[in-house]
Amino acid sequence: MEPLHMTEFGSDRYLEKALQQSQAAQASQAAPAPETPRLSQSQFILPLRGSSVSETDAPLVKSIDQKRSEKRGFGFLKNKFHVKGAAATTATSVEPLDRRPSSTHSIAATRRSVPFDHLFAALPNELQVEIIASLPLSDILNLRRASRSLHALVSLNETPITRYHLDHHVPAYAKRLYPAPRGVPLNLHHLCGLWHRLHVAAKLSHLICEWVSKELFLRNTEEKKREFAPQRERMRRRLIPRLFTVFHFFETYRALHLKYVAEHGYGLHQTPYTINPIEAEILNMYDDRTLLQVHEIFPLVMASFDRRLRPPTYVGRVERSLRGYLREKPPEEVHVAILCLGGIRQVEKIWEVKGYNARRAAVDAWYSSIVQQTSEPEAKKRRAILGMKRKKSSPVLGRPSTNDGAPAAGSAAKGKQPESLVFSTSLADGMPMGSLSRDELKLLVPHLPGLRQIWSETAETMILEDRKIVQRPSDIRRNAQIFTELISEHSSADDDQWLYGTTAPDSLRPNLDAIEEESMECP
Repeated sequence: MEPLHMTEFGSDRYLEKALQQSQAAQASQAAPAPETPRLSQSQFILPLRGSSVSETDAPLVKSIDQKRSEKRGFGFLKNKFHVKGAAATTATSVEPLDRRPSSTHSIAATRRSVPFDHLFAALPNELQVEIIASLPLSDILNLRRASRSLHALVSLNETPITRYHLDHHVPAYAKRLYPAPRGVPLNLHHLCGLWHRLHVAAKLSHLICEWVSKELFLRNTEEKKREFAPQRERMRRRLIPRLFTVFHFFETYRALHLKYVAEHGYGLHQTPYTINPIEAEILNMYDDRTLLQVHEIFPLVMASFDRRLRPPTYVGRVERSLRGYLREKPPEEVHVAILCLGGIRQVEKIWEVKGYNARRAAVDAWYSSIVQQTSEPEAKKRRAILGMKRKKSSPVLGRPSTNDGAPAAGSAAKGKQPESLVFSTSLADGMPMGSLSRDELKLLVPHLPGLRQIWSETAETMILEDRKIVQRPSDIRRNAQIFTELISEHSSADDDQWLYGTTAPDSLRPNLDAIEEESMECP
């Protein structure tokens, strides 16, 4: 039989030879010692410190350790020239097994037995925060749900985590429009709000590019789509920062318009002006480059969404009746309500609905909910029988009044304490441009502007007259010129640096399921 050192260590052949040698050694002994009970999990177990080894296994362990040490230290070369000296040395200088250091395999097995959460908890707090900050934002938010200790660790260190993501993962154009609040420490609400707007802009950019490539560039087959993929990707990337600015415009417009109506008691349609004061205040936040680029693609955004809410034009009356395209596009006030009250997020949600009929029903359901909240419910008249009226219920004794500032007993029973980090974090403020209350809707709905008055008039006046970014209206790129600029290959490092910065990655590409429909269903 071949010696052990001729076989690869740890292989099946190696274990089989070791087992055969131990069986041969036991059979050659006249009076074998009682066997020590062995574990049945493995045929080859490395010795551990402090473990008792039988006399029959001691020569095997010694020979294996000696050959392993010789192989690791090139001892086999020494044995060829010093055979006698090595035999004498091993007879006198054998160290007891209990004093030998444990092998690397046993140390690795011991380390693997320690749970990861114990190893992570043993680190200093500074290292823990640095590790958490390098994770993606979705993983950080999921980590808050793992345990109370991790939730407290993330909540108490929101400032360094947010600062790390702002420096490494947020594009430059997003930080220009939404700078960090002054006098308030950075928190996850600010960071999550930025990523929410970025994802909405990225998804809507992808949906618009799919519609443009299919309807305007007539890329309907799979082969044509593959050929047009580089141009579509360049268009998508260039539309994201501009749609992000459109998101900022409608979000700020709703807040300033609500403030104006609350202060004056009426809207802008009752105020004489040459330039819309609310739009002028918002457009002054943008530099010349951003203002011109957004003004050039704003008609594309409005036209694509308007086309999305109309049935296909190439369908005749008979086919429209067969397919159920009996409903016309929604009126203009519905378009204005979606843009000014719901914003770009509502536009993207409606765009994702498949099929014209389902999309039209979603628009009607959303607008009817707005109208129901603004309309006053009519009080039902009750008729009394024989002049007998129902008595009003008297207040129940012992019921706590809600006028004092004490919290209700129900919230305390549920465990929602104000001082708890689980229920009192920065993320409790909600998503950006969330749903409005009933009182806010009553103030805004009667004073919404016209669809043609949004952005275009004020922006063109500021571009041509106030700032004089261009000299003539013909210098503003329209239709075919803007599409050529969006899909062109020219790209300068200055544009990427100005838009994305040096360390910001590309935005995530959304799923294609929302745009893949039948050819007759895609308006």
